[in-house]
Amino acid sequence: MPNALSAESSLYLRQHAENPVDWLPWGPEAFSRARREDKPVLVSVGYSACHWCHVMARECFEDAAIAELMNRHFVCVKVDREERPDVDKVMMDAVQMIAGHGGWPLNAFCLPDGRPFFGGTYFPPHDHGRGIIPWPELLTRIAERWTTHRADLVSNAEAILQNFAHQDAAPEAEIPLDKTALERAAGFICSQHDDTAGGFGAAPKFPAPMQLRFLLAMREASLSANPPVSAQRIDEVVTKSLGAMARGGIFDQIGGGFARYSVDATWTIPHFEKMLYDNAQLLSAYAEAWLHRREPLFRAVCEETIDWLEREMTLPGGVFAASLDADTDHHEGATYVWTPAQILEVLGEADAKRFCEAYGVDDHGNFEHGTSNPVFASGDFTLREELRPLREKLLAARNDRPQPGRDAKVLGAWNALAIAGLARCAWAFGRKDWAQRAMHISDFLWQNLRTEDGRLHAVRYAGDEVRHDGTLNDHAWLAEAELSLAEIAEWAEPGRHAVHRARALRLTEDIVAAFEDESAPGFFLSIANPSDPLAARRKEWWDNATPSGNAALAHVFSSIYALTGESSALERFEKLRSAYAGFAEQAPNGVSHALLAFARHDAAPLTVKASAGADWDALRCAALERHDSPGRIFLIPESSVRIGSFQVCRNHACAPETVDLARVF
Repeated sequence: MPNALSAESSLYLRQHAENPVDWLPWGPEAFSRARREDKPVLVSVGYSACHWCHVMARECFEDAAIAELMNRHFVCVKVDREERPDVDKVMMDAVQMIAGHGGWPLNAFCLPDGRPFFGGTYFPPHDHGRGIIPWPELLTRIAERWTTHRADLVSNAEAILQNFAHQDAAPEAEIPLDKTALERAAGFICSQHDDTAGGFGAAPKFPAPMQLRFLLAMREASLSANPPVSAQRIDEVVTKSLGAMARGGIFDQIGGGFARYSVDATWTIPHFEKMLYDNAQLLSAYAEAWLHRREPLFRAVCEETIDWLEREMTLPGGVFAASLDADTDHHEGATYVWTPAQILEVLGEADAKRFCEAYGVDDHGNFEHGTSNPVFASGDFTLREELRPLREKLLAARNDRPQPGRDAKVLGAWNALAIAGLARCAWAFGRKDWAQRAMHISDFLWQNLRTEDGRLHAVRYAGDEVRHDGTLNDHAWLAEAELSLAEIAEWAEPGRHAVHRARALRLTEDIVAAFEDESAPGFFLSIANPSDPLAARRKEWWDNATPSGNAALAHVFSSIYALTGESSALERFEKLRSAYAGFAEQAPNGVSHALLAFARHDAAPLTVKASAGADWDALRCAALERHDSPGRIFLIPESSVRIGSFQVCRNHACAPETVDLARVF
């Protein structure tokens, strides 16, 4: 018998609709029932592409005896973290306080008023000898404590909320976040680099596009005479990391696009789910690195990732789906891995031998059951290009295999990241069609995720259904994306600058009205909604796999000030900068997107004005000769500028008009 999730639009929630667990969606009804029945609430959070979410579902939530235990003692709530990042943040922060780590599946136990008091991530059905309490035993223990020691659980919840308030407050900083502090932050990030395999930290290893983009911005900046990190060291870190990922198994060598992370330190075996947000951000990182290094592999990665987005992730209307599952028919990575015999069958003996040698496919395998995930070990880009026809044949054969599930919901925030990535690739590689593609996505989001009263929603499903009020991230990432388009729109499609500028300004007004904390620095992640059982309105300062909303706002306010000179935008930018100074002292690698905003602001973005019909193509070529990063030049149509001339302004001081493009930069 289906539970209440069968009527939900979320793919993740519907994946649990046939569980014998009496799941309810997040909302007032679940918590009203908990108060009425005097039960704690189990909030279980995940997402459709999550491998371990599927594992726990099969092991525990599909087990009738375990489900009976859950139903008897708890009101059980399922949450799609991609729909409700605000709920996910509250539960994740609570679990990290309790367990010292987080992840998905995420299982939090709450009081009937929504305050979490205990939780963890994956729990097995039996004791596997790995030190993880079995799920049925945990359920029983908590049910007993609810009856016998409820006051202790309430005390836990109160302590967690007090810690939330402490986390949301910006820490005091010993020094301002000035040029010296930014250079020290860059030095710290470089010191964490894995010089052998690239990337940061040990396994599991995640892409770090925000850290790498900040380092690139510092590389383009004028460093001090004796900075904590040299330009050469930044080049080594950025080139090593991006190159290692591009050649490794985290990048789909046959079909393009990046998986979410590598389970090993060498980028060989990924966790095979592919998320829109990772690929969108990596497009920005590789495009900006190409502008500096002109590394052909970086350009190829951008092209192949965009090809993958177009081929496998595009939905009706031209927007992008959220993710591809890690599993195919309950087997992780089954679509992507190969044996030598399978490659021989597709390519024939000579080409198969050549491909297998180049991509490390052998009889031993580097994955499960003798299969291999292709890794391009050679640094020879010429060889890589020569093997392109072989990769195309293998992709055609792979397309005949069973495919991983696709979560086809439209997430406005993640599509906003894709807009920005496409815009930066368009400018770097001279692809106006990519910029126009980004503009089309912007138009779709503006027309289909906003209701008649102007409210931005977070999710759109097939059938034009929009759900959930947009969070700060939805608004701030889209505003940042609109400003990325405002930078280059006149080059790609004359007349569009004003459209994207106006959208960014409107979004910023909405952000200030709905999310600003008037009593302390920073902006809340969620709107104030008395009917939502969310335990607390949180602030998100730290970047995770995606930028924090407050960090994105630093970019937005800086850009709006560059465009308009509005003092209120500069004041809000400086408040965020002061707030981030303490976070940057604690862990600069955790606030890299904000640091990128401050570094670019200090470099003073250029605004280049020209009359209608200006040769923006020539201007772009002149800019690229300077290796300038995108995001630092706004191309602005201005009728008062003489035809054929350009006028460049920095910090709202404008130079005389000129026809000499070399003088613009």
